[in-house]
Amino acid sequence: MKKHDPEAGLSRIQRKWLSFCIFGILMMNSINWASFERAGFGGYKKAALSWMFRHGKIFWGHLLIASVKLVLRQYDIKEGIAVLDELDRARCKKTKRIHKTYKQKDKKTGGYVNGQTVVLLLLVTDSITFPVGFKFYMPDPVQTAWKKEDKKLRKKGVPKEKRPVSPDPDPEYPTKQSLALELLKEFKQNHPEISVQCLLADALYGTGDFMDKGCSILGTSQVISQLHSNQIIYYRGRKKNLSDFFNVTCKGTIRKVRVRGGEEITMTVASARLHVKAHGKKRFVIAVKYKDEKNYRYLVTTDMSWRTEDIIRAYTLRWLVEVFFEDWKLYEGWGQEARQFDEKGSSRSLILSLLFDHCLLLHPEQAARIDNKLPAFTVGSLRRRTQMEGLLEFIQFLLQQDNAGKQLEKLGKKVKEFFQLVPSNKHMSGRDLGRLEATPSLSYKGGVC
Repeated sequence: MKKHDPEAGLSRIQRKWLSFCIFGILMMNSINWASFERAGFGGYKKAALSWMFRHGKIFWGHLLIASVKLVLRQYDIKEGIAVLDELDRARCKKTKRIHKTYKQKDKKTGGYVNGQTVVLLLLVTDSITFPVGFKFYMPDPVQTAWKKEDKKLRKKGVPKEKRPVSPDPDPEYPTKQSLALELLKEFKQNHPEISVQCLLADALYGTGDFMDKGCSILGTSQVISQLHSNQIIYYRGRKKNLSDFFNVTCKGTIRKVRVRGGEEITMTVASARLHVKAHGKKRFVIAVKYKDEKNYRYLVTTDMSWRTEDIIRAYTLRWLVEVFFEDWKLYEGWGQEARQFDEKGSSRSLILSLLFDHCLLLHPEQAARIDNKLPAFTVGSLRRRTQMEGLLEFIQFLLQQDNAGKQLEKLGKKVKEFFQLVPSNKHMSGRDLGRLEATPSLSYKGGVC
């Protein structure tokens, strides 16, 4: 941190607090001060932990930057592939104090839920994949209301000239594309020594403007994204949509493509350099269809000098982001429980979670595997191993004490104090089950049905 900014160092107390928070995430898989207090058997009180989180003079903006630099230095990383994606995370029903929550479609139930959306930038290298930046996204409520009303009017057949005009964009609610470009600028500014080989993103970022700006910011010639099947292209002076072109004019051939440097899979592939109307220029468009799929998905690239196979292999690396999301939600605290209020609470807790991810990458056994070009350990298994290592160190510490028996006795009292048993509503013990039998005086009513 001091190398990045001479005035941005951490004091001894701040370092201890930060290390304890990482320990708390490891043991409790949440970012919750009451849980942290239990993990430390009361060594740190939740009020003190919360105060440092809110009011401690920590350069939060530099923490993640310094951690990324540490990981880059550890593995001598000079180049990589930038990957953009976003993650929706459901929160509780009442979210007035949770930063940038809004109504989202719940994929599991089909209903709606209040949640947060995080736009993430990850760096994929030949050794590791790890997060390097994030932004919170929230749609403009005025724009959302207008779209909802416009959709209703269009269904009723109201012509465009009689429908309300789209409101001007509010700078307080930047789009996902704007946030993504900010992430790219910050990464390039903070890590200018890293050469970005290409940028991968899904169809949301497949606009001509975004792809050109992404190239300019990162200093790369290649951005790989996706197009929709109904987008218009020009072929030999004739206008067609992508679906018709690749299903009729340019049919695909069956190829074997190596996915993420592993096994080869069979897919149908077709490619052509076409003028994309929405982009206003020529692009390299590739239609890809996996073995069990009926419809093509369409990749689009800015650099037309790459081979078709190389582009497909590069784009399959985007799946690594989904693996990161699963690990992040299950094992790294922020996705499980995040009750920190307001912008500070959400952003700082997310930074702590990403720092924990970096810590696992720097674990000695993980580092040894990666340095020796062996498959890295999973986050779940590494976390469990680290928990057991911490328990063993604690037991060794107790056994080395002169009064180990008294220490164990104190520990037993602490366990009862901080891990209290809570009454359950599932069982009827201690409650009245009610009278479950016939009443003789009511037998004339008819008895058994």
